[in-house]
Amino acid sequence: MVKTSKSRAMLQAKCPRCRRGNMFEGATYSLGSNKINLNCPHCQMVFEIEPGYFYAAMYVSYAMNVAEGGFLWVATFLVTGNNDSPWLYLTMILGGLFILSPLNFRYSRVILLYWLSPKVHYHPELDIDTPVDGNNYKWFK
Repeated sequence: MVKTSKSRAMLQAKCPRCRRGNMFEGATYSLGSNKINLNCPHCQMVFEIEPGYFYAAMYVSYAMNVAEGGFLWVATFLVTGNNDSPWLYLTMILGGLFILSPLNFRYSRVILLYWLSPKVHYHPELDIDTPVDGNNYKWFK
């Protein structure tokens, strides 16, 4: 059986414990809800480890917005060559950040759970095709 790689699981927003269950309901740019599941549908890991846990994702999202804004600023300058109009830069950066906001919402939480949570670890024995009773495993070793 092939184990799911960490990078693939992060790109697909899968559970950090089993790398099989979806962390979010629906697609990234769906018109419906774009919210995180309470539990992993595969291993039953609770994603919100403690009340208010995802407030820390705001800091990750802020860092992502700063990096994306800088990239959009440089890209706008390289494409247009215009250095005179602040409205051009303001429109391009704010418009780009608005378009990227659903990605920032998702991946700030993914980065928080995968890289910045010391209590969350990958369990290769849960990385199987059939759902398991995740309550038998302590995910906070």
